[in-house]
Amino acid sequence: MKLRTLYTAVVSCLALLVLTSPALIAGAPQGQNQRAAPTETVAPDIPGVVAGGTEVEIVKTGLMGTEGPVGLPDGSVVFCEPAGSKVGKLDAQGNYSVFVEQAYAPAGLGLDPKGRLVATENADGHTGVGIIYPKGSEAMLADTYDGKPLLRPNDLVISSKGAIYFTDPGVNPLAGGAAAKPPDPNALPYAVYYISPEGKLTRVVVGSERPNPIWRPNGIQLSPDEKTLYVNDSYGEYILAFDIQPDGTVSNRRNFAKYAKVDMLPNGIASSQSDGLIVDSEGRLYTCGLGGVQVFSNKGEYLGTIPISVPHPQNLAFAGPDKKTLYVVGAGVAFKVQMLSQGLPNRAK
Repeated sequence: MKLRTLYTAVVSCLALLVLTSPALIAGAPQGQNQRAAPTETVAPDIPGVVAGGTEVEIVKTGLMGTEGPVGLPDGSVVFCEPAGSKVGKLDAQGNYSVFVEQAYAPAGLGLDPKGRLVATENADGHTGVGIIYPKGSEAMLADTYDGKPLLRPNDLVISSKGAIYFTDPGVNPLAGGAAAKPPDPNALPYAVYYISPEGKLTRVVVGSERPNPIWRPNGIQLSPDEKTLYVNDSYGEYILAFDIQPDGTVSNRRNFAKYAKVDMLPNGIASSQSDGLIVDSEGRLYTCGLGGVQVFSNKGEYLGTIPISVPHPQNLAFAGPDKKTLYVVGAGVAFKVQMLSQGLPNRAK
């Protein structure tokens, strides 16, 4: 059996154990019942974004983890199933198929100008950012920086010219246990990186510990004009913004928008649980966070929240022929919402 196939089989078995064990699902303590099944919800009225009363539909359940969706030119949406080491696909009618059969625990996806699918991957011995589709074009774009391995690349965004920005938050520093911090004290810090269209890797933001710029970088996005970089901080109170310089580096860090809801942890850290981040054609930002999808204007004003019935919606994307369908994924479930707003016409996400 090939190593990649063996790895996929092992991970799939472990995922099945998690998905079928009430004591393990979603990290539930021993003796606690499985969380209630997801339900369809109703969006509030957010002018220009979504009409009040629009249903948040469940498209698919029972997926092997769900992360990093991106819309394809044919109107379908593809998304990571990290526990199954594959990429799934949903067409406009909700039909499911496997798009990439074997990937290394992918977490984030993007389409480059050549139509290639780029992913962050996080399997032991194969951690980095690389091309995973079409078949035959697979290539690792970045797996080390300054001679050291990347920690755990999470999300990415690709510009209309093929530049890639991605976050590397490592493992959750507040998860507890041996995985709470990088095992090597000389390991790379949590950070945001830039891969130029020519393939050069640059670290543009360092943020592993407060009071550094970002304590745990997660979702990442570009403004429609690609002059501003937005980054979610899972352990912060704000979406952060940076000005993009001609060489791809960033400057002028600032608080762009305050999350609508955060939990204050006993140690005083603000946990926003902010994850995926996207932008629409008017420059509004949408982030997966506490309560669902929080929506902000292009000036950082909070506009409202689209409720999602899983404890932690993870990521989202515009898709469909007109890019007016919002897909939201998390906890092995895919949802969709018919929007008034529209995704970007000049890039996938």
